[in-house]
Amino acid sequence: MNIDLARTFLEIVETGNFNKAAERLNVTQSTVSMRVKALEDELGRPLFRRSKAGTELTAAGTQFRRYASSLVRVWQQARQELALPEGFSTVITVGGQVSLWDRLLLKWLPWMRKEMPDVAIRAEVGQPDSLMRQLAEGLIDVGVMYSPQSRPGLVVEKLFEERLVMVSSRPRSIGDWDRDYVFVDWGPEFRILHGQAYPGIPTPAVSVGLGVLGLQHILANGGSGYFPVRLVRDHLAAGQLHAVGEATDFRRPAFLVHPVSEEQSEWLRTALQGLRYVASLESED
Repeated sequence: MNIDLARTFLEIVETGNFNKAAERLNVTQSTVSMRVKALEDELGRPLFRRSKAGTELTAAGTQFRRYASSLVRVWQQARQELALPEGFSTVITVGGQVSLWDRLLLKWLPWMRKEMPDVAIRAEVGQPDSLMRQLAEGLIDVGVMYSPQSRPGLVVEKLFEERLVMVSSRPRSIGDWDRDYVFVDWGPEFRILHGQAYPGIPTPAVSVGLGVLGLQHILANGGSGYFPVRLVRDHLAAGQLHAVGEATDFRRPAFLVHPVSEEQSEWLRTALQGLRYVASLESED
């Protein structure tokens, strides 16, 4: 079996949608459909029921799910071990959200290379739902993310908190609400707290799901929005942005996720210690 068929199957299960699975896999929706048909032809059973409400597993699909997870996990492990360069004893796979690579993981990489030079490192970027699935399936060893889901067999621990502050392209107070306010979606917890803090604000004309995009828009066109202190510190110092007086600050915790293990291997124990150490050096204040 082509391993891409199993991967595609799992992405559809995770997203519940052929189009979303195609986006994650960076292929067209027709490619996803062709892969599913090829897989169903090989197995001789339909795996999905598609309707206006979405995509659901058939009984055969539910049965195949655990085998697909095992296939992908074993293939990934075999590929890593067989491709391990001379002089390396093992490989660790670490996954994180893109903003946490910039914030934390890029600082951890040289630390880990120094402490464990015989351990190869494989870096992955993903969203929390995808990272949690890969952790549960053993495809990655450690995950760092903002909104992990609780799953059996996985440990979730808080690493640090980011401080989100409202900044503006011109001096203003919170009473002088900005028509060009940009709503940056920092996750479900932020959405709830933001709604509680500002229940009567007009619907923002611009909403974005990526903080860097929102920041660049404000710097280029004016406006205001919420961002981590680390992203706007230099702009505040240069006078390009201004802190909005009396605006509520929000906290956004980041978490470390790894498998439950009574006896952790030395390389995994060292990797986790390094992430905790690097996180302890972070400060938003």
